[in-house]
Amino acid sequence: MSENVVHLHKPTDPPAHDATPTVLTVVPDAPPAPPAPLWVRSGRAVKTAATHEKTRATARALARHSSYTFNGGRIVARRTWDGKTGARYERMIRAAEAAGNLEAAEEWEERLTRFRAARHHRRMDLLHSPVDAAKGVGVGAGMGVGVLVALGVVMAINTGEVRDVVTPLSATIDFIALLIRIVQIVWGPALTIGPFLALLALWSVGRKQHAAPAWALPANARSSEGEPITPSIVVKALRDLGVPALARAIKEMGDAGASMLGPIRIAGCGVEVDVTLPSGVATNEVQGKRRKLAENLTRHEHEVFITIPEAARTVRLWIADSGALDEPIGPSPLVTDETLTADYAKGRAPWGQDLRGDAASLSLYQRHLLITGLSNQGKTAALRSLALWASLDRRVEFRIADLKGAGDWAMFDGLATVLIQGPTDEHVIEATEMVEGLVEEMNRRIAARQADPGTVFEPLIGIVDEAQVAFMCPAVDDERRPYGGSKATSRYFMAVRKVHNQGRVVDVLMYEGTQDPTDQNLPKLVREGAHTRASLALGTEAQAVMALGEKAVNGGAAPHLLRQGLDKGTLVVASDGIEIPKGQSSITVRTHFIGDDDAKAITDRAKALRNGVTTLHAVKRGEDRDALADILGVIGDEKRVLTQDIVKRLAVLSEDAYGGWAFTDLTGVLEAAGVEAYKSHGRMTVRRDDVAQALAERDAEGSVSASE
Repeated sequence: MSENVVHLHKPTDPPAHDATPTVLTVVPDAPPAPPAPLWVRSGRAVKTAATHEKTRATARALARHSSYTFNGGRIVARRTWDGKTGARYERMIRAAEAAGNLEAAEEWEERLTRFRAARHHRRMDLLHSPVDAAKGVGVGAGMGVGVLVALGVVMAINTGEVRDVVTPLSATIDFIALLIRIVQIVWGPALTIGPFLALLALWSVGRKQHAAPAWALPANARSSEGEPITPSIVVKALRDLGVPALARAIKEMGDAGASMLGPIRIAGCGVEVDVTLPSGVATNEVQGKRRKLAENLTRHEHEVFITIPEAARTVRLWIADSGALDEPIGPSPLVTDETLTADYAKGRAPWGQDLRGDAASLSLYQRHLLITGLSNQGKTAALRSLALWASLDRRVEFRIADLKGAGDWAMFDGLATVLIQGPTDEHVIEATEMVEGLVEEMNRRIAARQADPGTVFEPLIGIVDEAQVAFMCPAVDDERRPYGGSKATSRYFMAVRKVHNQGRVVDVLMYEGTQDPTDQNLPKLVREGAHTRASLALGTEAQAVMALGEKAVNGGAAPHLLRQGLDKGTLVVASDGIEIPKGQSSITVRTHFIGDDDAKAITDRAKALRNGVTTLHAVKRGEDRDALADILGVIGDEKRVLTQDIVKRLAVLSEDAYGGWAFTDLTGVLEAAGVEAYKSHGRMTVRRDDVAQALAERDAEGSVSASE
């Protein structure tokens, strides 16, 4: 191809002798590409048409309706065969034997025997039926003709016409001829249409049963229901788990793996089966493939739980009915039974249901409690339901700090002796001082127990909800000691640790609820000090270990596999206070939800059991107190109060002023004001009116302070 060459020079500068002219090569436009061959264009068109959504939908429809008809025929044939033979009974016998249920197998075998006897009786009757039918037809025909002739005679007598004798008989013959004519007319079309009607019937049966490949079914007809759990399905799911040693062992077993399985037992809203693994397969190899096992069993991951029972080399599978865990479990007995009471020492709090559908109840006696989980999963509701039950024991005293401040604990106003509500640093400071007050009360009780080993104390429960706010608080006191943190200088941390260390033996307990556990917002020494540890849905396995402990997680506890937002109120519990299946380290509980209105009704019942409780909404320290005025304040609106209760309430009001008070300190202040305590039913009591009168008559010499 020729080129056009153009020499370019600046018009103002003459070219030098040795200058090389600038060359601009002009290349003509390339000719257009030749069109693709016809067969290429046809192939593209065919590919486009074949992959078009309408084409795919049409292919799916053809496959679906063809399968409906074909499989509908198979279903009808199967039903007919089952109805005529004992195949159904034999299948049930084999399934019962495979499941190890010999009683069911014997029952089905007895039914099969009865079916065969009845079938033999029917066949024997068929041998005599032709003769009996012929006799019946002859007798019936004779009687019919006689009746028609008699009817004709009556008509002839009535009309006087002899020919009317045969009128009924001739009319009957004409009617029979008409029926024959109708059959002759309809028979031809019926033979033509009949096969199509039969195919339509088979198609209808197949459509109702969704008897077509899953990919061919429409989206709204694809069932999400899981298959019933049978021994063969469990063995197949284990074989396809991707554990080579397990798959080889199942193939080599003469019974195709059936000997691995224990009986399949109904357990609540699912079934339970123990699987003895073959030699060379570890239990953690199955545990680590929970999702794949669930999908092999046509279940979601959260519908299969794998635990380790006592038997060696055994895993216990609990498989839920498809969708059953998304159904509510019903109201709490605290709501439905208004006569229900509590016993802190001997009773158990109704908390919910386990996966088997059995009631799950928790003993609170001398057990510290920790509940954790992601935000908005039902942590406060689970913690509050335990406190609501305990409130129905009039001996239990509550001191509560709600560091969320959303009113979740507002119904305990008038029931708890301390109720702090709010998320600020000031509320954390008050919560810290509240827990330090628990420590001082614990120390007082320990000293009393040392003086008198037989001393019995009423339970005192301190509750801190959203405890991570306290651990993360940056505030410091006047001595530069931080309120938050996890060091030995942290006031909140050390107060909780002291209660955990010694509070249990004198019935001073600590309940905490916290979000998203980490080493920063839930220090190790605090979480390991709780006797009962429970966790709702968490984000990672590492958080599950922090919440429940490594032993529980290694034993199958998996709160990190719960579904955030969908498994609200479902928690995994590790505690000796709840009944856990033998050999397991934890149990999964679906807790009852108690709404605010129901919770208020329960606390109203709890308040009716008490003589009245004055609730303090702040804990203040380091100030001079008017002892007589404080005594009147803690008595509140009650007519009379036990001196022992007054001492307790004063200590809650101000630990600095009254934390070390005994009965003699109280009587000293009262006697100085001219108030005398008296005995009522053998216990020292103070009248409110006496204190109020003494306070009103007090002269200008000054109030009696705690320091005096």
